[in-house]
Amino acid sequence: MSTVDKVLPQPAPAAAPSGTLNVRIQRASQRSQVSKDDRVAVEAPLEFLLHHPALGLEPLSFGTTMRTPGEDESLAAGLLYGEGILNATSDIEAIESSTRRPNVINVRLHSSVQIVPDTPSRLFSAGSSCGVCGTTGLDAAIARAAATRVADTGQRLPLSLLLRLPSRMRAAQSKFGDTGGVHASALFDFSGALLHVAEDVGRHNAFDKLVGMSLMSGELPLNDRVVILSGRASFELVQKAIRAGVSVLAAIGAPSSLAVNLAATSGLTLVGFLRETHCNIYAHGVRLTFTDTDILTDAQPIR
Repeated sequence: MSTVDKVLPQPAPAAAPSGTLNVRIQRASQRSQVSKDDRVAVEAPLEFLLHHPALGLEPLSFGTTMRTPGEDESLAAGLLYGEGILNATSDIEAIESSTRRPNVINVRLHSSVQIVPDTPSRLFSAGSSCGVCGTTGLDAAIARAAATRVADTGQRLPLSLLLRLPSRMRAAQSKFGDTGGVHASALFDFSGALLHVAEDVGRHNAFDKLVGMSLMSGELPLNDRVVILSGRASFELVQKAIRAGVSVLAAIGAPSSLAVNLAATSGLTLVGFLRETHCNIYAHGVRLTFTDTDILTDAQPIR
């Protein structure tokens, strides 16, 4: 038996935090192999069931997504808000995990919510990276997002402060520190105060959880708020940000062409490649203020 195959007696690992799983791995290099404990992010399905008098006795499945367990109620609320099914907390009678079926969450809508039996639904099983995929009427979703305008209240955000926000988000990410395998969305005000942070294996799920937290605490719309994304800024995330009224959306990664176009049309300040010393401003940089040391010249790197 080779060194890499040997399994030595080990003490029982400490319980993993919610949303993570302890696993046994071999840390291997060309010179050595070491058996040790590691943690990975949990990925599990979650099905959304809508209950409403107009749907009859049986609930409507709004689809299934792969997510990291935890904050499922916020995920459901944020997803349904983003899809236009919910507009306020008063639209929700109850959100509760099923006691009979694991990985199912029931959303009971108030009878005053306007809903019809053929409500477009996400009748699909989506990967954790999936956002718009599987939805009905993509053209309608784009048109609806482009018709929404993000309010400009006149408040401005110093670029020097924006550049410091990713490190503040990272310090608040408990699951990333354990696994290195989850995305995050963080909500800040224009003074740089961290209001909420949500983590998930899916970028869209993390954002939906963040919006759900804000919806349930009565904080929507998110005017004069900044959202930092740990990954890239896709059309779906820009769409969700506009729906929630976010003023500044800043991503560690790159935006897509459709994301840039949508942000420009809707008045959203969109930033990409956010680093400690620089960033790219793709749309509506008017909300950002600069000092002489903040000005980016052509000689400076932008990646």
